[in-house]
Amino acid sequence: MKNVKNRHWFFIDLLCFLAGDLVDSFSLSSTTSLQSIDTVVGNQVVLPCSWKRQLGQAPSTCHIQWTNPADTTVFELRGEEKWQAEEFEGRVEVPMDGLWSGDCSLIIRDVQIGDTGRYESFMVVDGARSKKTRVFIQSVKLSVFDHKNHMSHRPGESLVLDLYTRHSMRVVFQGRNSSEWSDLWMRNDRNSHRLEKHQEKEQLTIKNLQSSDEGTYKVLDEHGLAVSTVQLSVEDLLTHLPAHLSPLPQFPFACPSLSDPLFLDSVLFACSQLDKSDPHHLLSAVLSLQCV
Repeated sequence: MKNVKNRHWFFIDLLCFLAGDLVDSFSLSSTTSLQSIDTVVGNQVVLPCSWKRQLGQAPSTCHIQWTNPADTTVFELRGEEKWQAEEFEGRVEVPMDGLWSGDCSLIIRDVQIGDTGRYESFMVVDGARSKKTRVFIQSVKLSVFDHKNHMSHRPGESLVLDLYTRHSMRVVFQGRNSSEWSDLWMRNDRNSHRLEKHQEKEQLTIKNLQSSDEGTYKVLDEHGLAVSTVQLSVEDLLTHLPAHLSPLPQFPFACPSLSDPLFLDSVLFACSQLDKSDPHHLLSAVLSLQCV
């Protein structure tokens, strides 16, 4: 019901604009530097705005509008009443505590790729003969980018994919030697023995990685836009030994003594590639050397 009331006064004011004296927002914006802000999906951004430079003294009622280039209202605040565009519902705010002191900045939470664009702010003030006048304040260009990562894991390990936002709807996968994309996960899917969505965090875990899991993973939002792209390599450490240590030595009877140079070289190289703080990994490196 509140939204209906908000829309009601919004359209009444719009009619007042059309009938009253409007400030030419294009001429004002051409003399004001365009600010640019770059960010990635899921972050919070602040689009700066200060009405003091244009108005000087505080208006009788703080009435702020933020619009996009098509002059579609993104957010509007008049006194304690507010209105938000549907696609920004619950994500935008102009804090009241700083508004009277001149700060009319717009906060956008959980930014999406679709939020990319140019935003303009206006203060609505009383004009001649009690008609409303809209005064241009600030223009801000917002650019939102997807996340890009390269990751490497060993067989048997788990991959944790960050979904970044509740607007991430699905994950698609393209194998290393494939040209086809396939659906890997959809929001509201049940967890399986290999795929598990964290109950609280926006994370998806893929367990027990195999070489067939190598490839590209894309997290997509409800519009099919990329939230993140992850290139995954699944590599067995000992398959990438230097040429003089490959193939791994096959000892004919039992593992040789530590005085064998070839054996020592193999152990030292394997251990140098592992996390030395993890005793399990060090032991695995030694046991992986092939003795027959």
